[in-house]
Amino acid sequence: MRFSSELEHSSSAILSLLRGCKTIRDFNQVHTHIIRGGCDQDHFLITHFISICAAVLPSNLSYPAAVFDCVTRPNIYLWNVLMKSYCQNSSLNESFSFFKRMKRGLDVVPDKYTFPSVIKACSNVSALEEGRVLHGVTVRCGTDGDVFVGSSLIDFYGKCGQIGCARKVFDGMPVRNEVSWTAMMVGYLSFGDMAAAKSLFDEMPKRNTATWNAMIKGLVRLGNLNCARNLFDEMPVRNEVSFTTLIDGYAKGGDMAAARSLFDQLTHKDLFSWSALMSGYVQNGKACEAVKAFSEMQDSNLKPDEFIMVNLMSACSQLGCSELAKWIDSYMKNESFDLRRAHVAAALVDMNAKCGNMERAASLFEEMPKQDLISYCSTIQGLCIHGFGSQAVHLFDRMINEGIGPDDVAFTVILSACTHAGLVDDGCRFFELMVNSYSINPTPDHYACMVNLLGKSGKLESAYELIRSMPVESHAGAWGALLEACRVNCDVDLGEVVASRLFELEPHHAGNYVLLSNIYAEADRWSNVFNVRDKMSKSGVRKVPGCTYVESTMAA
Repeated sequence: MRFSSELEHSSSAILSLLRGCKTIRDFNQVHTHIIRGGCDQDHFLITHFISICAAVLPSNLSYPAAVFDCVTRPNIYLWNVLMKSYCQNSSLNESFSFFKRMKRGLDVVPDKYTFPSVIKACSNVSALEEGRVLHGVTVRCGTDGDVFVGSSLIDFYGKCGQIGCARKVFDGMPVRNEVSWTAMMVGYLSFGDMAAAKSLFDEMPKRNTATWNAMIKGLVRLGNLNCARNLFDEMPVRNEVSFTTLIDGYAKGGDMAAARSLFDQLTHKDLFSWSALMSGYVQNGKACEAVKAFSEMQDSNLKPDEFIMVNLMSACSQLGCSELAKWIDSYMKNESFDLRRAHVAAALVDMNAKCGNMERAASLFEEMPKQDLISYCSTIQGLCIHGFGSQAVHLFDRMINEGIGPDDVAFTVILSACTHAGLVDDGCRFFELMVNSYSINPTPDHYACMVNLLGKSGKLESAYELIRSMPVESHAGAWGALLEACRVNCDVDLGEVVASRLFELEPHHAGNYVLLSNIYAEADRWSNVFNVRDKMSKSGVRKVPGCTYVESTMAA
């Protein structure tokens, strides 16, 4: 950056240059000329410097803080702009530390513009005690009657589940606006009190689009899609958020036809709406449709962000398409996505693992700045899918040794890996570890894995005793695994006992009858085969004919 002598003394010119700053070096150059021009104590100029610097370099607040410290007697505007930056980009501890420093200052007193930022920082992490302290300070500073401070407090108490406190603040406000009413309504929705939320919504003297969207979002979250749609249809003005919220609701409810229909009505489709549609397809097992949606988005000349790409990677994981995985991997690198971001790295690991490129998955996994439970499980599951059972066991042990505690899902993954690889001893070890060391109560899925593992290894009696000892409700999957093991091991007597239990649990499941029939057939007990078929007929149970379904993701 080059400066003329005139520019050095022109606040408007320096402001113009500030807005063009992109790096720490740019800001250093501008700050140097501010100092040379004798403007380092110009509150107006320094306020803009700190605001722009914090916005461009949110992860480096030490620099704007150092500029602030050079000001001899900063006014309230300077304090507030840095306070807001801390609250938006730093931890609550750092934000509170700066707030306490402000309170100790002799020249300023926190005002109605100070508190909303700090209260919001408490809301974001549900810091109830700290927020209550702030509430007390607002009273002492005489700002508790301000509409924006009051609205922030209502939002805070609502997010912390203190709906009574939120209502008390609301009722005590001398003036309310749409933000106050909406914050109180959202509090009731978060609390699950739909009747109170709807009553407040109906009482509101004036509603803005954000109010309507908040009510629709609350109805969607509670699963009341019909009321959400009715409210959507009543809206005087809708925006992208209105459409995206309802699209997301339909997707979560499994109605992708309605989600797509609503999406097609949206005039301006932004990244959020495309992401909601793709995420819905992925959640509902329609990976091909998600890939097609991505192609449509590209045709509209909209560049995907990392969240869109994570959805695409999830779809690719479901498809197990190695060619698509290679294209995504290449695209992510060429378009300079940050592959070290946790959710991006985890999705890449999962995609490569499930699409058969375990070498790439392992490389990405090891390059992650910090491996977490999700990335470990993705890699372990990939190893399991592609027949590397021993490596999966080794990686699970490594995860535990590194101090990452497995949850019930992680144990389901490793028990499945042991089952596929026939690692009976390791499976039993992990099951005991889960119960005795991590105090996790086995779920029906855990029992099904263990029964399957023991059954495949020929330990039918052990598997049967394990099912009988289940403290949870009987699980058809576990009994079904044992029945299949009886077929493989030609154990007719136990097969009859297991089948009898399955007929009670799933009286109309044809597969159980067929399995028992096959057990009899392999034992040459044909009269029993005919009896089972006759029982199926009398019970109205029919075997669905098999078919092969091939779906292509390639364009015709």
